[in-house]
Amino acid sequence: MTKKPNSTILCKLSELNDLTSKTFNVKIKRKSTDIFLIRKNNHIYAYENICPHAQAPLEWNPDEFLDEKKETIICALHGARFSIEEGDCLGGPCEGIGLTAVAVDVINDDIFLTKS
Repeated sequence: MTKKPNSTILCKLSELNDLTSKTFNVKIKRKSTDIFLIRKNNHIYAYENICPHAQAPLEWNPDEFLDEKKETIICALHGARFSIEEGDCLGGPCEGIGLTAVAVDVINDDIFLTKS
């Protein structure tokens, strides 16, 4: 394993199957923050676990952020939908306000949170 300078290992890429997600509590700018990762087509997308409209966690159950068809991220509180790839709001009361992306890198089988 090669540790990337100024970063934290979150998990192994092999721990996430396609169209699955996983939640982590991390420190970003010295603040404890819940984030989640989604793997889609061998890409990893990472966002803060907070609905920009309701200021509440997004998931239905632990580590479950996707709709039934696994096409969008959905807010369990009010059903707002977000793009997996961009975090943009696709519909619901948060229209025009997207999710906050989190910088991550994948090196070999390790997923790293990149410190800012």
